Amino acid sequence: MHEVKELMAKDAQVIDVRDPTAFAGGHIPKTLNIWKDGLPAYAGWFLNYEEPIIIIDDNNNNIDELRRHMVRLGYDNVYGYLSGGFSVWFKCSGDFETVKTWSVHDLLPNMGKDSLFLLDVRKEDDWIKEHIEGSHNIYIGLLEDELEKVPKDKHIVVSCDTGYKASIGASILKKNGYKNVTNILGSMMSWKKAGYPIIKG
Repeated sequence: MHEVKELMAKDAQVIDVRDPTAFAGGHIPKTLNIWKDGLPAYAGWFLNYEEPIIIIDDNNNNIDELRRHMVRLGYDNVYGYLSGGFSVWFKCSGDFETVKTWSVHDLLPNMGKDSLFLLDVRKEDDWIKEHIEGSHNIYIGLLEDELEKVPKDKHIVVSCDTGYKASIGASILKKNGYKNVTNILGSMMSWKKAGYPIIKG
């Protein structure tokens, strides 16, 4: 744990590969959340090949597989992992943060509030095809470069297809000092299954 803290102080890249619900429940501050199966598609948008990479998981059962997977993606700078998983961090009184989660049923009555900024991080083509009225689109891979479009004084509610990419977005926002961030679990898939209105392009 102390070594992880030391490396983080030296700008190590810390990636939490747990699912969005686990990440939301508690995570090390300033960590990026990309779920395991999302690494091939999204690691290249956020991780560089120079600074050491530290992996955070729950039980580390798949750590060797994850390390091999990262090497296949070209990342030979995987330094290691948090021994014992995330539970060791909070058991040793490490600071941690949470991300609020909403269902689509929580989102609906809050739509239209001036204090809410609904951020959809899907690809632009998908957003144009169908989206929730009032949502703002910034593709997840471009979010960190376009944070000036996301107001810090509002409640940022992040949506995508199912909530997985939204969790990446929430972790980027938290990492960059956004305090009031919520992930919509189920996102567009749940919104449509609930029969709520969508805007079609």
